[in-house]
Amino acid sequence: MENRISALFRRKSKNILSIYFTAGYPALENTTEIIRELEKNGVDLIEIGIPFSDPVADGPVIQQSSDKALKNGMTLNVLFNQLKNIREKVSIPLILMGYFNPVMQFGVEKFCQKCNETGIDGTIIPDLPLDIFEEKYKTIYDKNNLINIFLITPETSEERIRKIDSLTNGFIYMVSSSSTTGIQSNVVDSQADYFKRINAMNLCSAKLTGFGISDRDSFNKACQFSNGAIIGSAFVKALDGNTNIQGKVFTFARSIINY
Repeated sequence: MENRISALFRRKSKNILSIYFTAGYPALENTTEIIRELEKNGVDLIEIGIPFSDPVADGPVIQQSSDKALKNGMTLNVLFNQLKNIREKVSIPLILMGYFNPVMQFGVEKFCQKCNETGIDGTIIPDLPLDIFEEKYKTIYDKNNLINIFLITPETSEERIRKIDSLTNGFIYMVSSSSTTGIQSNVVDSQADYFKRINAMNLCSAKLTGFGISDRDSFNKACQFSNGAIIGSAFVKALDGNTNIQGKVFTFARSIINY
């Protein structure tokens, strides 16, 4: 069976909208409702954040949501239990995003098997080194029809980018800046050189832009240089409070997507 991420990029090449939220936030039981509402409102791809006690690459909004989710009782076991029937209700690609420590404690092979069982299509684990993934875990991922997404930044060397491109069978997460998530308010003109440099490399892989995408304008600008964009902190902020998830997702999606 073709991986849903690969199928998405084969079917659609522009204006792909990926939304990130933290599992178990704002309330422990909100996870599957948020996923269902995001699909219903036209989102193409969902990144489900695994909360972690030391999220060093995340800005204050996602850090606070992660802390709240942990206090709510979210763990990988709880998350997989919540997601066990998700494919009866949702068909778009789902990615788990988090740090390697919780995955390693859970057991990498067990984690990949659980992803396969529940219908998770990929992972984003920013602190998992490229060479370690290739040497130790790629075969486990392949066996479970699971894609690992790698990140590049303005500082990433051409050699490393081309290595990532050769290993990618989903998309490359093109970080728009070197700051933490949510710090920058939008895609600024000074980043155009970085985006143009990446495009001039004629990579084989699709690319989504992340960090600093917060509204329709920044989403549209990011889409000029890549296949789409990822929104995290702005959506997590929009979820604040435990009430009316349906309305909050509806309002946020319509603030981004040109229906």
